[in-house]
Formats: sequence, C-alpha cells, structure tokens
Amino acid sequence: MEGGELEVDALEYTPTWIVAGVCSLIVTVSLAAERCLHYLGKTLKRKHQKALFEALLKVKEELMLLGFISLLMTVSQDVIQRTCIPPSWTNYLLPCKRMEERSVVDLGGRRLLPKSVPRSDHCKNKVDGPWVFKQYILLHCAVHNTYSFSIIQGKVPLLSLEALHQLHIFIFVLAITHVIFSVLTMVLGGAKIRQWRHWEAEIHKNDAGNGPKKLTNVQQFEFIRERFNGVGQESTMLSWMHSFVKQFYASVTKSDYATMRLGFIMTHCRGNLKFGFHRYMVRALEADFKKVVGIRWYLWIFVVIFMLLNVNGWHTYFWISFLPLILLLAVGTKLEHVIAQLAHDVAEKHSAIEGDLVVNPSDEYFWCGKPRVILYLIHFILFQNAFEIALFFWILVSVFCCRINA
Repeated sequence: MEGGELEVDALEYTPTWIVAGVCSLIVTVSLAAERCLHYLGKTLKRKHQKALFEALLKVKEELMLLGFISLLMTVSQDVIQRTCIPPSWTNYLLPCKRMEERSVVDLGGRRLLPKSVPRSDHCKNKVDGPWVFKQYILLHCAVHNTYSFSIIQGKVPLLSLEALHQLHIFIFVLAITHVIFSVLTMVLGGAKIRQWRHWEAEIHKNDAGNGPKKLTNVQQFEFIRERFNGVGQESTMLSWMHSFVKQFYASVTKSDYATMRLGFIMTHCRGNLKFGFHRYMVRALEADFKKVVGIRWYLWIFVVIFMLLNVNGWHTYFWISFLPLILLLAVGTKLEHVIAQLAHDVAEKHSAIEGDLVVNPSDEYFWCGKPRVILYLIHFILFQNAFEIALFFWILVSVFCCRINA
C-alpha cells in the first residue's frame, strides 16, 4: 500500500455519502431487529407464554454476549497484532498443512509480491540484507502502522487480521445456528405433541362414560403387551435391543400416552382425572426450550477444546461428527427403556389389576437418578449439530471467497 492509497482508505478521505449510507443501513437493520424482538416479547406476555418469553430473554442474552465478543475482538485486534511470537511456534498443531510459499523475485534487496498478498504480510516476514536495507524497511513499516519490532527480530503476529476476522465470523455463525436449531427442534417437537391432542380428547370422553371397575389380568393391557410380553420378560439385553429399535417407529403409542398420563395424575394430582395432561406437556416443552436455546459456559469450553484438537492428521472433524449421532441414539434408547421398565415393574408386581393400569413414574429410572441429564445431553446434541453446520458454512464461504479473490 502506497502513501496515497493509505490516505484514500482512511475514513477522513471517504465520501460522506458513503459513510452516511452504510451507517444508516446498519443502524436501520439493527433497530428493525430490536423492534421485532420487542414486539415478539409483548405478544408472548399478552398470551401468557411465560416460558417462551423467558426463552426470548435468553436469546437476547446470547445476542448481547455476541455483541461483547465482537466488541472485545475489535478493540483488542491491534494488541493481538502487535503481540509477536517466534515463527517456529506457528509450526505446531496446525489445522491444515502449510502450502508451499510462493516464489518471489529478489531485485536489489527488494521483494516483488503477488498482488493478492497484503503488504503487511511482507512486513511480517523476517528481513535479511544489509543494515541500511533493514532500516529502510523498519521506517517503511512504521509509516504504514505495521510490525516494525517484529521485523528486525524475525517474529510474526500472534494472530493475523484475516484469521481474527474469520474467527469473528465463525463465532457469530455458531451462535445464530444454535438458536435456529433450537427453534426448529421446538417447532418439530410441538408439532409432534399436537398430534397427541386427539388422544387427550378421547380419554376425557371415555372417562365420562366409565362404569364400575372390573378386575383385569395385567397381561391383557395393551401397554404391557407392547412393552413387556415377549421382550422384557425374557432378558434385559432383549429389552434394551427392543428399546433401541422402538425409537425409530411409533416411539409413543396411544396406550403409552394414556398410561403415562394416568401415572402422572395419580402421582402428582390424585383425584383430578380431568387434568389437562396435553397442555402440561406443551408447557414442559416450552420450559425445556428455555434451557436449551442458550449456549452455556461448558459448551464454550467444548468449542475451545475442539479448536485445540483440530490438528492436521488427527481427523478430528471426522470422529467428532459421530458424537451427536451416538448420543442421540443413546438418549432415544434410554427414554424408550424407561417406559419399558415401568411396564416391567407393573407386570412383575401384579397379576391382575382392578380398574385402569397405573404406573409409578420415578426419577430412579433415569441416569444417575436425574432426568435433567437427558436434557443436558439434548442441549449438547443440538449445540454439536449447530457447531458442525456452522463450521460447514464457514468453510464453504471461506473457500468461495478465496476463489473470488484468486
């Protein structure tokens, strides 16, 4: 960059209509997004959607965190650029194999660089040559606000401007993708639960016309036949295998829903057979959405660890792509097995039951006796999927931009 070019690129030498136009566009888009979130929050409060409103507040917190990250990276980029390290330090734990350096032509102590290579990259390289030539380069780089102290010492910046910019974009895309994935999961989950609404209506209708209770063999209940007979009574291994396969088709049937509903009512609100279990499930889904929509601190630690382990030859991308799939299958199998265990306990304890089949749901059926572990794993699965999708788009855009600039 020559001195004239430096002046043209400065803000004070940029036409005011360009500055005003770009500034107004950015401010307008930001205000429009803020107003949309504001009116969405008012709508949720008016409809008494407390859980979804809290989820919206969580999204706002994530956006504020992104703003702080963006501000910190922008303010500290000059400090990062002026932090110099020996070139040998950059030869370890590389995510990609270094490309061969482009050929250069030395003419009288000058290096002719390709047009695509910024002048700052030239100033970062170690300078070899006479003392007078070193002084000239030192003065040249000082004028252009580059790394004069790194030149003579043969050092390089801690992180280049291009790498810092790409990292900035990646963090932003990661957060946005995670929010989109969480919202999509919420929508699909809500659609699935709405399919069970007619079961709730049928149960209320049947309860209204119930006659006297009769004694029924436990093996005659559909819930026991589907979840226990021929599977759970044979061996634990067969029960787990059946649960693994069951998650792929008809994971929740009408008998499952009716039994879980009655078990919940008899455990938590005995006597209220008209309890709106379907509405309760919708509220529970909204409450869980509030917990998974954000990026918790331990997920950011995962991002840092993954970036550290993304070393050329380790194939980290390949191996880590199996992690969400394995966890998803494990969670689905466990949830199916919890229902199977409820059927097993009833079938083992009773030979006949008067009235309806009642199960006793308990936290003991879950890992570590804590159902929230399942929610943590679902949160991690959503984040891991968002991480891989964000990484894919980030690499795709980077390659596309490189081909355009080539």
